[in-house]
Amino acid sequence: LEGEAGGAGGWACAGDRLENKTSVSVASWSSLNARMDNRFATAFVIACVLSLISTIYMAASIGTDFWYEYRSPVQENSSDLNKSIWNDFASDEADEKTYSDALFRYNGTVGLWRRCITIPQNTYWYSPPERTESFDMVTKCMSFTLNEQFMEKFVEPGNHNSGIDLLRTYLWRCQFLLPFVSLGLMCFGALIGLCACICRSLYPTIATGILHLLAGLCTLGSVSCYVAGIELLHQKLELPENVSGEFGWSFCLACVSAPLQFMASALFIWAAHTNRKEYTLMKAYRVA
Repeated sequence: LEGEAGGAGGWACAGDRLENKTSVSVASWSSLNARMDNRFATAFVIACVLSLISTIYMAASIGTDFWYEYRSPVQENSSDLNKSIWNDFASDEADEKTYSDALFRYNGTVGLWRRCITIPQNTYWYSPPERTESFDMVTKCMSFTLNEQFMEKFVEPGNHNSGIDLLRTYLWRCQFLLPFVSLGLMCFGALIGLCACICRSLYPTIATGILHLLAGLCTLGSVSCYVAGIELLHQKLELPENVSGEFGWSFCLACVSAPLQFMASALFIWAAHTNRKEYTLMKAYRVA
């Protein structure tokens, strides 16, 4: 009887130790799981913030007209040539050389879908006796029509008989279309991320990361096409004396947006892939 009692007591102690070890193991895994969930959630939040900032930058870049800016001396408003250039600039039939000459002379700015020049507010086509309010400057803008966006560029700008410059033509089209594609991809990725939050799963965010990666490539491609197009244009049309050009803040916003999209993409993909891997390992351990 004493032996049987001792054996029963030993088994009870062993059972208690096993239960304690199991409890400690479960608690440790629960703590580790919580830490991993916090880590992935932090990465997800940072990626969302980067995505939001890049979307705002890209939208502002598309909607503004300061991708490229020209700096020229102030033009006198007493020249008939100035009047002719402005009328040609405002015409719906203005070709590339015509509006480029106006941009050079009148401190022009160029965006993806608008071009602007700065002219005297009250234009007198004779020499006024004094420089009064007639020399106050105002900015006038003209939008590129859809037809102009897809119009062929010529080897010699303004000369329709010089042949089509296919490189500049497709560069112009890409610089106009790719930013909108990038913005659309990010919005679609945000929709998938919202669905992932509703489902309480990080795995669908792999698709969000891939879409942000494609958006970053589109933004980078748009910036590259714009730089190449501007350089090729200036090779065809040299800037007049005392006229300089530089990339504006709208262009800089697009440049900043691309790396933000790449960083958001990396965080989305890392969080989803690593979370899936850790979940698989934990599930295998529990089964074992």
